[in-house]
Amino acid sequence: MEAGTNSVYSNRLVMPPHQQLPRPVIMPQYEDPEPPRPHRRRGEGLRSLLSTIAVILIAILFALVLITFVFHSYQVDGPSMNPTLKDGDRLIIWKVPRTLARITGNTYIPERGDVVVFSEIGLTNTDGSTKQLIKRVIGLPGDRVVIEDGTIRVYNDEHPNGFNPDTTLDYGNGQSFPINNNEEIDEYVAEGEVFVMGDNRNNSLDSRAFGPVPAEDIVGKLTLRIFPLDSAKSF
Repeated sequence: MEAGTNSVYSNRLVMPPHQQLPRPVIMPQYEDPEPPRPHRRRGEGLRSLLSTIAVILIAILFALVLITFVFHSYQVDGPSMNPTLKDGDRLIIWKVPRTLARITGNTYIPERGDVVVFSEIGLTNTDGSTKQLIKRVIGLPGDRVVIEDGTIRVYNDEHPNGFNPDTTLDYGNGQSFPINNNEEIDEYVAEGEVFVMGDNRNNSLDSRAFGPVPAEDIVGKLTLRIFPLDSAKSF
């Protein structure tokens, strides 16, 4: 540096134009686009509706199969089965034995002492449908049922001298089933029939009035009382 010459110092390094570095390129900032929303295809709504309808129909069909062939709920209407069943009791009637008998081409005959529900063709409800009754099986095919002096006696090949089912079968169990002393019945039970009576013998419409019941008219046998809850019981 020559004397007397004013100079200015700077900390900036100036490079020749041919040596200058290129300026960085700044890319514009963009927000990420939203992912595309799936479009509902035509027909998906219809398929969903049809699937729902199919599920409902299958459920209804399943319920009908159960009611028709397996079990059904009934409510007692009237006092004819007192003291065993009372008016308003809710029951489950088991249909499987009857269903199996029909599938195999046999006749369903319940056991003596069973409580059964059956359709009585000669009786109708107010809407014209056949009335269904619930009674106890007293006589089986081949039996002779005799009622006299307020007592039932059943005669058959095994009991030629007769027996009283009210006192010899478990359902009796110390209960009393009084019958009017003036009543007289002498009925033979044919093949494919059963003789039924209500436990409330003096207030029951049963085989003493309309005769033995065809086995094909039996709906099923009593298996459970589910209401009232404090009286729930299996039979």
